[in-house]
Amino acid sequence: MATSVFFGALVILLAVLAEKFAGKFKLPALILFMFIGMLFGSDGLFKIPFSNYRLADQICSLALVFIMFYGGFNTKWKVAKSSAPKSLLLSTLGVIITAGITTALAVYLLHFKLLEALLIGAVLSSTDAASVFAILHQQKVNLKYNTASLLELESGSNDPVAYLLTALIIGFITGAKQVNIPLEILLQVSMGLWWGFILAKLAVYLLTQTNLIAEGLETIFLMGMMLLCYALTEVTAGNVFLSIYLLGLIIGNAQIANKQVIISFLHGITSLAQILIFFLLGLLTFPHRMLEIIPTALIIAVIITFIARPLAVFALLLPFKAKINQCLLVAWAGLRGAASSVFAIFALAHGVSLNYDLFHIVFLVSLFSIALQGSLLPWVATKLDMIDESDDIRKTFNDYQAESAITLMRLFVPKDHPWVNRPIKDVHLPSGSLALMIKRNSKTIITKGDTIILGGDILILSVPAYETKGNETLNEINIDANHPWAGQKIATLNLPDNMLIALIIRGEENLIPDGNTVIEPSDTVVLYH
Repeated sequence: MATSVFFGALVILLAVLAEKFAGKFKLPALILFMFIGMLFGSDGLFKIPFSNYRLADQICSLALVFIMFYGGFNTKWKVAKSSAPKSLLLSTLGVIITAGITTALAVYLLHFKLLEALLIGAVLSSTDAASVFAILHQQKVNLKYNTASLLELESGSNDPVAYLLTALIIGFITGAKQVNIPLEILLQVSMGLWWGFILAKLAVYLLTQTNLIAEGLETIFLMGMMLLCYALTEVTAGNVFLSIYLLGLIIGNAQIANKQVIISFLHGITSLAQILIFFLLGLLTFPHRMLEIIPTALIIAVIITFIARPLAVFALLLPFKAKINQCLLVAWAGLRGAASSVFAIFALAHGVSLNYDLFHIVFLVSLFSIALQGSLLPWVATKLDMIDESDDIRKTFNDYQAESAITLMRLFVPKDHPWVNRPIKDVHLPSGSLALMIKRNSKTIITKGDTIILGGDILILSVPAYETKGNETLNEINIDANHPWAGQKIATLNLPDNMLIALIIRGEENLIPDGNTVIEPSDTVVLYH
């Protein structure tokens, strides 16, 4: 037991150091995770024997589910929706076209049997979300024409289609059951959409409309919902990756409490999942078997990178009048990675017998893709004039906070206010706030502790930003002469216990009201409830 814990700790620590090393030298960290696995594997330094594809399939599939959930949760739909039609075409028809072209050329150039060529095409047909997210975030590559969002949404949503193709072809190869293609597609898509949507709406309702989820346990609750979604989708023959991605997308774009905390937690879990997948991929490899299949793997990598992926991208994006440099960049950014290798493990775990070494071919193609395409992605983007220096790549993710840590508040001080004729240092400002300046007639006065407040001053305060708990709202009510509140003191209004008049906007003045404040016609009343 102690030995296993020791090696587990050593792997995690090496992976953390690898992340730092990769960032310093601008290498994709995922490559180093693979090499750490190879270092521990049968042909490596520690010579740990491991070839259990069924166990690896279970572990990697679950780890990929965490990556898919985080990919959906952290995708900012408000930014990505303008690119959604193109992204969804690439993640569906694009995957099918890429698989089809790869299949045809594998049969023609490499003389693969049709079903075996179909399997290699399906397994390698999707763009890997973990690789794309990692490189865009790590290298801070922001792209023109909302291309970053397009790639993020495509890479996050195309695994379900690749998984569907892989599962269908495995059924044909193994002959374990009669494959009814229309029924299989219908079940996978309908059950995947059903469970992802229903459980996401349930989770959002419980988080925002009830007090059933104790504060601080939101992350544990979401992990439970994710595993429940995984299990129910699997049992009903649905597409697990589709349901999990949709679950994350809907919940991540809802107004839930402590979202930044949740995202930080999910980022850590996803990083661990990526380390686990790529470490297992390295552990499963036998480098001495790779020499004879390197030519085959390189041919397949060239087919996908320079023929199949570009043809699919140009065919689907040019009708949208996409620019040539954008098409070229999207084609180059079609990285193969964890998902492809997990699907290869999935095939071998289900008893697929082939005339070629599927796992090591896919491993080498993924290694080639991450090493070449991933490392050169920032350079290619620069050469294609696709870098947008005026924006921030982080804005395409839900963990981006556009607001500063403080908010400025404009406070009018009436002549009868208790602060009048008192220095700033002697008044009780709102907790955590700071008086920055006073607008007095046409003058702007930078405040100090001994600055005297006069009636009619407009005091500018910096106050800590407030993060909503998800079930609170602010509403504005415009008061006219016929409104029942017009001319009434706030103390005389029969307001519900959970409602508060937080602010009154009167012309250019913002008034913090109390019970004696009289609401006047033409006021805008801001209600908190």
